[in-house]
Amino acid sequence: MTVLIALFGGMALLLYGIRLSGEALQRAAGNRLKTLLTGMSKNRLLAVASGAAMTAIIQSSAATTLMLIGFVSAGLMSFRQTLGIILGADIGTTFPVQLIAFRVTDYAPVLVGVGFTIGFVASRRVMKDIGQTVLGLGLMFLGLKLILADAGALEANPLARQVIAALAESPVMAVIFGAAVSALVASSAATIGLALALSTAGLMPLPGAVAVVVGANIGTCATALMAAMGATAEAKRVAVAHIAFKVLGGALAVPFMGPFTDFVARTAVDPARQIANAHTFFNIGISLLFLPFTALAARAIEAMVPDDEIGENPFKTRYLDDRSLDQPALALGQATREALRMADVVQGMLRDVIPALRADAPELIEQVEQRDDQADFLEREIKLFLARLGREAMGPDVSRREIGLISVIGNLENIGDIIDKNLMELARKRLYQARRFSDAGWAEILEFHGLVSKNLERAIAAFAANDRALAQEVLDQRPLMRQREREMRESHLNRLRSGLTESLETSEIHLDVLTNLKRISSHVSALIFPILEEV
Repeated sequence: MTVLIALFGGMALLLYGIRLSGEALQRAAGNRLKTLLTGMSKNRLLAVASGAAMTAIIQSSAATTLMLIGFVSAGLMSFRQTLGIILGADIGTTFPVQLIAFRVTDYAPVLVGVGFTIGFVASRRVMKDIGQTVLGLGLMFLGLKLILADAGALEANPLARQVIAALAESPVMAVIFGAAVSALVASSAATIGLALALSTAGLMPLPGAVAVVVGANIGTCATALMAAMGATAEAKRVAVAHIAFKVLGGALAVPFMGPFTDFVARTAVDPARQIANAHTFFNIGISLLFLPFTALAARAIEAMVPDDEIGENPFKTRYLDDRSLDQPALALGQATREALRMADVVQGMLRDVIPALRADAPELIEQVEQRDDQADFLEREIKLFLARLGREAMGPDVSRREIGLISVIGNLENIGDIIDKNLMELARKRLYQARRFSDAGWAEILEFHGLVSKNLERAIAAFAANDRALAQEVLDQRPLMRQREREMRESHLNRLRSGLTESLETSEIHLDVLTNLKRISSHVSALIFPILEEV
């Protein structure tokens, strides 16, 4: 019993070390990971290289797949762009296993001490992440040392001997065992580390260990499967692709387990290195085998997972995913997409101001007011989502972008309120009083509304593209807006002095419309301040 407790403790320490170092490296890389994946995904070979590099950094192919699911859900990548990266992730996951196979366990306490010291003393976030990376590696080797020290004692346990013997005799059972353990601990590297220790202790022959390696690769699919639940169809396809590559690769490997084991045995003398090499060759083989058929695989998976049903609940977010909250850069990208959706709603409301003021259409006024409720809902949900972001992993650049985004959605919400509570009330007043604008007055309202609408369109485009030049154009329109509003007021007063009937009847409504369009113009200018203020 004591031996089993020690083995489980070593396994837990090994797993924690892998995750700690991977998470620290991921924080240190920051936005570069997103740039690495999204920037190199258009070319298949570059996509494979970026997936391998990414997974080598975060030390988990499942974590890479989770990130891809988040990117696809946020609309930052398409499903087809992820296929090469998924195959590259299979190659990248061999890095931590090769690292474990070096078995520098004697230096584990030194790495733990150095990592803890750096993390405790350092004041900069990057140095703290480096310290945690070293600490994670030390804990990983320390866990392996505990497993190696106690694995030999299992030989005295009859039940353990029977289980290990059954795994050695049946490759299928060993594959299932590896898959189950890997799914349970959500790490193929930790499972392979256990097989490596058992093999080094002479308890598990190489054929059984190689079969466990194949099963461990399949077991990581469980994490992707759970992450895809409730996601968009595109995101589900990413998870299905990850599962399909792993399961098909394992199924193809089982019939050739004997020749493959013989080949691996000739690559090294050390059992640990043989197992690490088996993992490397298996994953490289899967990538090389499936890479030429990614287009065919994409069509097959798209047929298996149909598109989302058309139509949506307006009071439901489309891009926000709580599973991305521990990755602030990704979560901010999702919130930005939702903010652009909110901008579309507000832009449509402003567009309908003219027909609401001109036509006798009370139903249109009600529709515009309902869309303001949708804009309010989106603004509230985006703010609540941003409030739950993981602060410990947020750098100054991401923090600045978050504050800017909150400012943007706040100004959009104010524009929606002005349209709903002021301009629609004026439209309803004109309708119920059966008033009609003069031709000259209506032409001025049309002109000023067109100027404000065009400027809002520029501001949204500048926000979407983070375009400082376009943002400056929006700001440059402010003097023109103020001047035209004054000129239109003066023109209206001149019509009042001349006794024009329509101007006398609609004077209050006319001037209030100009005032509220000017207020909207002020909020449009405020929309682009976060872009111009960026360093």
